[in-house]
Formats: sequence, structure tokens, C-alpha cells
Amino acid sequence: MAMAGLYRRVLPSPPAIDFASNEGKQLFQEAIQNGTMEGFFKLISYFQTQSEPAYCGLASLSMVLNALAIDPGRKWKGPWRWFDESMLDCCEPLEKVKAKGISFGKVVCLAHCAGAKVEAFRSNLSTIDDFRKHVMACTTSDDCHLISSYHRGLFKQTGSGHFSPIGGYHAEKDMALILDVARFKYPPHWVPVPLLWEAMNTIDEATGLHRGFMLVSKLHRAPALLYTLSCKHESWVSISKHLMDDLPVLLSSENVKDIKDVLSTLLSNLPPNFAEFIKWVAEVRRQEENGQKLSEEEKGRLAIKEEVLKQVQDTPLYKHVTSLLLSEDSVCQLKAEMESSLTNVAASICCQGADIFAGRSGLSDRFCCRQTCVRCYRATGDNPATVVSGTVVNGNGNGEQGVDVLVPTSQAKTSCCSSGQNGCSPMHPGSNDVLTALLLALPPQTWSHIKDMKVLQEIENLVSAENLPPLLQEEILHLRGQFLLLKRCKDNKVEEDLAAPPF
Repeated sequence: MAMAGLYRRVLPSPPAIDFASNEGKQLFQEAIQNGTMEGFFKLISYFQTQSEPAYCGLASLSMVLNALAIDPGRKWKGPWRWFDESMLDCCEPLEKVKAKGISFGKVVCLAHCAGAKVEAFRSNLSTIDDFRKHVMACTTSDDCHLISSYHRGLFKQTGSGHFSPIGGYHAEKDMALILDVARFKYPPHWVPVPLLWEAMNTIDEATGLHRGFMLVSKLHRAPALLYTLSCKHESWVSISKHLMDDLPVLLSSENVKDIKDVLSTLLSNLPPNFAEFIKWVAEVRRQEENGQKLSEEEKGRLAIKEEVLKQVQDTPLYKHVTSLLLSEDSVCQLKAEMESSLTNVAASICCQGADIFAGRSGLSDRFCCRQTCVRCYRATGDNPATVVSGTVVNGNGNGEQGVDVLVPTSQAKTSCCSSGQNGCSPMHPGSNDVLTALLLALPPQTWSHIKDMKVLQEIENLVSAENLPPLLQEEILHLRGQFLLLKRCKDNKVEEDLAAPPF
């Protein structure tokens, strides 16, 4: 009985040369000797097949982001932070990508949003000589990767527009290695650079704009140290619209007479699910990895997060936000919705840790948390560290796993923790500092509609990035950049502006 469907395609050769063919292997060996395969090894370590026929842009980008070891700042499955196609949804709904694919500009937007450094070039605004120089630069280094957007027809392949990373370059033959993410269709293959340029120098019928290429590299520092905007929840569009479009109108009211009125207007009108929009980032590990010790790397990352938290809490704006949250009933519900005790964090970690046994997310209701614990210990010569631990057992009772989360805290003098060490009941990130970070990150023009000039000047001084210490300034400017990217997506302007946010 015949079975419907297709099993791969024969790679048209010429013009392409199969990577696994004798000629392809010879090109590979010669390119290695000439030093133009340096980027290949990182890429091949994270080479993936697109999970949907139209996910070539998402697969190419997630492959490159993982090759660059960029931390997504949010979980993929279980406790693991890892880029997957399903997480690249801030510039286009996944269902729409699944149905129609994704444009060049929106892949660029996704790369910016993911925290990468991106330089994007449409073919009509570049030259083949410039392209060749960029191919050479990326293939002689492992800290920059090139994603090409091209039309398959120029290679006599079936299909139309496609994305894939470039894995290497043979200078003498002037051929580039395409690591085709549609591995169910075609294998990796070498193509002549002039023909690849022709394939990129085509018009995408969906946008009416030229295709092109982008250079993706890692920023010198983690894009989000403690706070990040999240587009995972479906309400992000309405929340971002409220903050960027509706809020300035609300602030134009004649009733805004002082800073308290400004903050009350903002906090009292936040939309539902607002707490899903901005998150603080913690680090999760298995308990057996280091016992009760923090590695030097872990201590360093935790110290940076705690310094950001301290700097937020030292801002004058934080004091205003804290005062308002304590004094007004209208914002008490907001605080209650956003606040999570460390005990609740521990319970959540247990549920997430259950996914370790399931091998995928979404099955935590089949496991139970046998024990949770908030503990605090001090490494020699270091500040005390707060660790939330949970023990997860599966439904059969024949397996368990301990999970730790390293919680960034400020060393507030409150009641002692369960370990009995004095001064060790620190304050973890909560509604006060998360809201403060959000207010600092709002686009500067948000406040321009305030009519009272004295109030306007006061709020501008409170939220000015120039008045912040360098570490917090970088964190806030990154969040502002995320806001601008969201605005481009919301306003459908990602195709017009490929540049990184100007912060």
C-alpha cells in the first residue's frame, strides 16, 4: 500500500555540492586548513532541524543563539534555560509563522529581543564584496555567525524563501557552506557565493522588500542581569500598548499634581496579567551538582544580580513606589498579585523540577513536592547566600530529585532564617523593585504629556538613566531597548527599521 508524503529531496548538483560527498569533504578539509571553518564547530554542535515546514527563520536563529551561548533568561523545559523555536514569539505569533513563515525584519527583531548583537543588511543596501568580507569575518571566528535569507529557486531547489546559517567558506573556490535547517529536505551543501548573493538579492513577495543577511554575535555582557520583559504570555501586546500608548494619555489629566498622583495613576490602571510582563531572573541547578557550595562562577553571577537589586532599592523612585504600595488600597491588590514569598517560590520550583523526570514541560501535576526548604548559608569570607530547595518525587515513588534556586537578595535586617544565622533573612526581588525597574525602563517620552511642568521635571529626574550607577544603567537601558522592539512589532515597523535600539 502506497504511503503519502515525501522523503527528502535530491539536492540539485550543480550548482550545490553535498557536504557529505567526496568533493564536499575535500572542500571542508581545505577550508579548515585555510582557517575559514572556525565558526562551523560551534554551529554544528547546536545544528537543529526546523520543527515546522515554515520555521526555518526560527530554527536558524535558535541554533545561532545557542551556539553563541546566549542565556535566554527564561526556562525552556524543567529548570533549563535554552533557546527553542517555541520561545521566539515576541515579534510574530507562532501560529502565524507556522502558517506563513516569517520575514527578514522580524527575524532581526527576534534576534535583538533575544539579547544578541545584530547587524542586518538588505541586499539592495549592500554589495557582494561587502557580503564576502562578512562571510570571511564570521567563518574565521567562532563568536559571530551569519544567517542568510535567500530564494531557493536560484539553486534549482524546490520552495521559495528560506533562512539558514552559513557554516564555512572556501576562499579559493569562493563557495559558502549552507547549514540547511530543513534537514528533512536537503543536507548541508556548498554553493558559489555569487549565486548565493543572487539568491539573496531577490524580493520577498510578502513584504515587497529585498532579502539579505544578518551578523549575529554576543553582547559583551548578559543583556538581562536581573529583570527582563517577557512576551511569553499572550497578553503582552495589550500590556505593551497600555504602557506605551494609553499611559501617556492618562498622565495628561489635570488631576496629576504631584509624584504620588503620577505613580498612583500608573499603578492603579495596570491591566490584568501585568505580572507576566516583567520578570526577575533566578538561577536553577540540581542539588547534587555542587552540594551546598557555590562555585566561583555562581557566586559571581549571584553577586551581580544582588548588586542590581541593591541599586534599584537605593533609587529615590523605589522609595516613592514603596510608600505608595504601603499607603493606597487601590494598589494593594496589585502588590498582592505580584508578590511571592520564598515558600511559594520553593513550591513552584518543585513543580518545575518535576519536569526533569518527565523530560518535557507540562506534566508537573503527575509529581509531588515531598519537601521544600528555604535555607541560608555563608561561604568563607562571603555574604550569606539564600537558596530555595525542593525535593520532587514521581508518582511511582521510585525516583526523586533535589532542586536548588539561587535567589538574589538584599541584605535587609529582618527576622533570621531557619539556619539560625543572624542577619540572614534577606529580601528577594518583589513587587516594589520590579515596579521600580519597570518605571525606570519606560520610554522617556511616556512622561511628556504631564501638564504640570514642576511635576514633569521631578519625574524626569527620578527616571533619568543618567542618574543611575553604571550597572543599573545598563540594565535599564536594555529594558528600554526591549520596549522599543515591542513597539516596532506592535506598530508593524520591524521591516523598516533593522537597527538595534539606540540605547
